[in-house]
Amino acid sequence: MSSTEPTVDRVARADRLAPVEVAEVLALARIAGDADGADPLDEHVLLRLRDPEAPAVHLTARAADNTLTGYAHLDTTDAATGIGVELVVHPTYRRRGTGRALARGVLAAAAGPLRAWAHGDHPSAAALAVDLGFARARVLWQLRRSLAAALPEPHLADGVELRAFRPGEDDEAWLALNARAFAQHPEQGRWTPADLRVRLAEPWFDPAGFLLAVESATGRLLGFHWTKVHERPGSARIGEVYVLGVDPAAHGGGLGKALTAAGLAYLRDRRGLDRVMLYVDESNTSAVALYERLGFARWSAHVHYQLG
Repeated sequence: MSSTEPTVDRVARADRLAPVEVAEVLALARIAGDADGADPLDEHVLLRLRDPEAPAVHLTARAADNTLTGYAHLDTTDAATGIGVELVVHPTYRRRGTGRALARGVLAAAAGPLRAWAHGDHPSAAALAVDLGFARARVLWQLRRSLAAALPEPHLADGVELRAFRPGEDDEAWLALNARAFAQHPEQGRWTPADLRVRLAEPWFDPAGFLLAVESATGRLLGFHWTKVHERPGSARIGEVYVLGVDPAAHGGGLGKALTAAGLAYLRDRRGLDRVMLYVDESNTSAVALYERLGFARWSAHVHYQLG
């Protein structure tokens, strides 16, 4: 073999990763995210990586010197609707067949339909998806806004007030509201008590930034704005409209706009941030329009591909 020809990395499959391997994958994801401007693994995958009991298939690609050059995660918890796939290749080791080798490993390991996210809509990911027969199914926009610009006032209807989420007390009622608010959403609407608990245990969780809109007379939950702050060494802090939802029965009264404004004010005034981001499905035209009216602009796209 000529020294100029690409070296094919060896790909290994495992149902569990050792802690040192998890650390390698997380480091690889950080390097790729810094290079591409978009994190290659979503929060769901990162949480599952840190949970040794979470069922998954892990594919690792390594160079001859054992350097981790790529990783693929297969979420097998709901194979009937499709195995979730996320894949990342180290920037230094791209254009040498690593991504294709991992993709072949995914196809060999999976039985049934596949769902894959390409974070940042990277051209290489799009080309690989086309070559393997994946169809572009959804687009998730990341929108951003400066918090230095004027914010709208959070005008609440009479009989509605805001308060902070109370862990252990509001869990059940919030999960029920979340399910109603996101009944048509393929991921968010299916959150379980375990999904909520693992996020409440994250270092970034801030109950004061988890705002609930409640009916004053009864205490019934009407909507919520859960904010998040991203803090990474070497990167500027940025806030996020993590999850924003309104009970369908409370639609049409401006509650979504008021909750958005209240959360943005919290991130600026209480957390000292100067910028914020959020994710919204391209097909959710009403939400996109709301956020654009509130000063958000498109920053990047995340594309969901399907096979089978």
